[in-house]
Amino acid sequence: MKTFTLFFIGVLTLICCPIFTKAQDVKILVPADNIFRHAEFATEQNILNTKSHTNWRARVLSAIWPEIQSISGNNFLHRTLPGIFLPTLVLEWQLKSIGGKLAPFRNADDWPIPYKSFTTTSQYWYQPSITTGNYTAGNVAFNFRIPANKYEAYAFHAGDYSLGVTHNYTSSGWFNIEFTPDNLQVILSIPAAIQWVSNTPTEYIEISTLALYRTIGTQVIGDLGVSQLGNTVEFNLHAKASSASVEFTSSKGATGTRPISSISLSSANSKITSSPLSNTWKNYSANSKFKVEVGNRNSFPLQLSISQTDLRNYFFEAGTYTFQLNLDAKGTDNTTSSTQNTDVTFKVLALSEITIPSTSNQVNFNFSTAQLYQDGQSKVVPNQLKISNNETYELYVMSQSNFFNKAGVQTDIKSNILQIGVEGSPLEASLSTTQQKIISSGIPVLDKALNLRYTIPAISAQTLIAKDKGMYSINVIYSFTAL
Repeated sequence: MKTFTLFFIGVLTLICCPIFTKAQDVKILVPADNIFRHAEFATEQNILNTKSHTNWRARVLSAIWPEIQSISGNNFLHRTLPGIFLPTLVLEWQLKSIGGKLAPFRNADDWPIPYKSFTTTSQYWYQPSITTGNYTAGNVAFNFRIPANKYEAYAFHAGDYSLGVTHNYTSSGWFNIEFTPDNLQVILSIPAAIQWVSNTPTEYIEISTLALYRTIGTQVIGDLGVSQLGNTVEFNLHAKASSASVEFTSSKGATGTRPISSISLSSANSKITSSPLSNTWKNYSANSKFKVEVGNRNSFPLQLSISQTDLRNYFFEAGTYTFQLNLDAKGTDNTTSSTQNTDVTFKVLALSEITIPSTSNQVNFNFSTAQLYQDGQSKVVPNQLKISNNETYELYVMSQSNFFNKAGVQTDIKSNILQIGVEGSPLEASLSTTQQKIISSGIPVLDKALNLRYTIPAISAQTLIAKDKGMYSINVIYSFTAL
């Protein structure tokens, strides 16, 4: 009975021993922030265990240097994405400690100070000078690092990249000093992540010229700059506005709204289609997703544009227009996303302009018959004034002098013999050096043509009968006063 018991225990021992040589994973979790910022990443990992050993293997007169090598080529292979890999040189390693004791373990020992990368050729990771009493039994820990320049040179896709590794202190052979496991998988684990590296949290746009409203076609009114995202997964750019309306406050303090759909989000990047904003999410890159590129960054400029019609109809009035733009870089599998908001303010300055065509800058009254003196005269000059004003306004008229001139010399003919008004308006002013209103409470207009009515009433015309023959002139000035 005792003999059977001893035999049974012996069998159990033989079955359990292989556990020490079972392969294991060394999983290195690479932070997304390091990938996106191209910042060096360093970590410490246990890769082997010396079991109870404290000595090195020996050959004649010297220790056998411990070595390590790849058994699956010179690339980390992605476990779920066929054809995706990272060269082993992205990961560098160096011995740190054994059994918690930092290397070197003896003064005469040496070790490769420069970091190395895994290759299919064996590389030593320590150079013991003698075989005995060199280290404390326990875990063999390596320092691992990914230098900053590796992130710039390669594309890191989300998921696990694996590399098979073995060493020369395995259980195979006749040596009784063995480190476990015989082989292992070194895994680079890349998180699924999207992150805005640069964006525009606020955007101020100023319109200071009427020329923008006269330009044909859709106008870019705001350049939001270049947005840059870091990504380890493919994504689409989604966008919306936080509200269905643009909030408006006029230069006079009145409030109102404008439809957000009058503003489109666009880009010079061909992946992004130009489309009107709404208050519901819309995929702006539905036809061409953003892939994981070398350097793990995608950049694209964003712009706000408005058609000429909508610009005139909704954004001509002087004041401030505000809305919030919401952006969402969303992974194509809808499990990863990153949002950012931009508060947009564009201000339309108070703008006004009066122009008189060169062909209409002179009005002539010719008193050539007695009847004209008797009845007076009235003339309408079509389209003589073209006015633009993006505030409510009043239009005024005045003269430079209270008297007409003849050959550059002031006469006694008073300016008020001439009355001026706008056709269709009940207001009419007798000309003087004092500003007088000829349009009241005008609404904002762009390039509105006005027909001007000039009248010398009969009673005034009759006062001219006794005047010397000749040409008399006076300069007339038109101006705005904002309300």
